[in-house]
Amino acid sequence: MLDLRPLCKLQVEVADPYDFGTTPAGHRRVINIVGGSFAGPRMAGEVLPGGADWQILRPGGAAVLDARYTLRTHAGELIQVTSQGIRHGPPEVMARLARGEPVDAGLYYFRTVLRFETGSDALGWLNDIIAIASGVRTRNLVELEAFEIL
Repeated sequence: MLDLRPLCKLQVEVADPYDFGTTPAGHRRVINIVGGSFAGPRMAGEVLPGGADWQILRPGGAAVLDARYTLRTHAGELIQVTSQGIRHGPPEVMARLARGEPVDAGLYYFRTVLRFETGSDALGWLNDIIAIASGVRTRNLVELEAFEIL
């Protein structure tokens, strides 16, 4: 049986997508990460600019997510995040999201698996966990509520 422990809430600021069109891997979009913040019971800080989400859009409209970015805690510790997930919903809802319109998060599915890498002794426990998150997407913001799987 799985138990969940709240890990953190992330607010990841993103740029408008680059749309590469159909490539050999599928319909590719890249969304650069430009900043943000995170806070939880055991860590808090900022999302550093420089990461991105390398997405593949499936023919049915689902977005397969593959994001990598860096967190810096208030104590200066660096954390590499790898986030792989999926976002999908009815075509009209996904079209509204693509246009940057506000959409009730209950109208679409947005889940991701998070893995972490850090050299910090104080946060070394992050190297050995898997977290899951539920997400909300707005025009230039991704909000994730992450939970450690126990």
